[in-house]
Amino acid sequence: MRIFLWLFALFAAAIGTAVSARFNPGNVVLFYPPYRVDLSLNFFLLLLVLLFVLVYVVVRAVRTTRRMPARVAAYRQQKREREGNKALRESLKALFEGRFGHAEKAAKRATDLPENAGLAGLIGARAAHAMRQLDRRDGWLSKVQADLSLKTARLITQTELLVDDHQSEQALDAVKELNASGTRHIHVLRWALKANQQAKNWTEVLRLVKSLDNHRALHPALSRRLRELAYEDLLAGREHDAESIRRVWQTIPTEDRVRPFVANHAAVAFNSRGLHDEARTVVETALIADWDERLVRAYRESAGAEGSAALLAQIEHCEVWSRQRPTDAELALTLGSLCLKQKLWGKAQRHLEQALSDAIEPATVREVHLKLAQLHDALNQHEAAAAHYRQCALATIL
Repeated sequence: MRIFLWLFALFAAAIGTAVSARFNPGNVVLFYPPYRVDLSLNFFLLLLVLLFVLVYVVVRAVRTTRRMPARVAAYRQQKREREGNKALRESLKALFEGRFGHAEKAAKRATDLPENAGLAGLIGARAAHAMRQLDRRDGWLSKVQADLSLKTARLITQTELLVDDHQSEQALDAVKELNASGTRHIHVLRWALKANQQAKNWTEVLRLVKSLDNHRALHPALSRRLRELAYEDLLAGREHDAESIRRVWQTIPTEDRVRPFVANHAAVAFNSRGLHDEARTVVETALIADWDERLVRAYRESAGAEGSAALLAQIEHCEVWSRQRPTDAELALTLGSLCLKQKLWGKAQRHLEQALSDAIEPATVREVHLKLAQLHDALNQHEAAAAHYRQCALATIL
């Protein structure tokens, strides 16, 4: 409809012009002494129109010519942007596809566009790291360092790559720089946790695990395992004396103290420093929450002195437990060992023989034979003692 209206207006204008020109008797005289030029008005108007068109064309040509360098430069810039953005997309696609060589080559092409140089550098660094080209990786990261807008992205990428390469100290330096800039979101905390775990900074690991647990950013099983590893290292420190071990134990939350893994390492640490009373308390509390054979062995090693109230209390506890677990070989061995130390020969022999009949593990069998040999030695039953010593030696060889 719009085209029809335009055609109608064009034909109407043409008809009007033709009619007005036919009945227009006017003329135009131009004087330029000694010359005179006579023109009809219609021809003069036609010349004016042609002159206007000529001037318009000349002006447009001049303006177009003057703008040509800028238009050529803009065209080239658009072409570079298209090629640079295309190369950046190709590098990302190749990186996600695992074609790291192609990703790095495309990243190099993408750096021709200054706006993409920083992101292309991060992609190139990841690709080079995946190919174990560490020098090229560090070169890419150094190029990105000048781009302050990508500081956080660079530091996080650097932390991830260094942790993956087990360069924990350098990774922690990057984490410190991130913390100084105020970047503490969950992803950063996760990588900081891995870096500190590699560096065995267990106190910091515990702090980060607690922080991530508050955000529900760690699987409960992983959180529990990391805490156990941290407590194991803190409790196993050889530089700790008795008092420092007590202080470490006091810093462990109550819900973690009753976990068998933690309680066992705490009992071992206390026993190794002669703190048998603390070891017994730790084991008894933990066994109430969760039965574990490792704790029973630690309880056996924390036996009190002969005739002491502590040793008698241990025997009573083990008798109560043995009624609940009559086929537990470790518990029978522990009760027999405690009775042997208290010189309750009959009870010691009965429980040790029961342990021998229920034992499956070679280490348990070997220790039972050794305790029975010691028992028969104390009773001057040398032949029986020698037989058990032989069985102990055979179990050791096997």
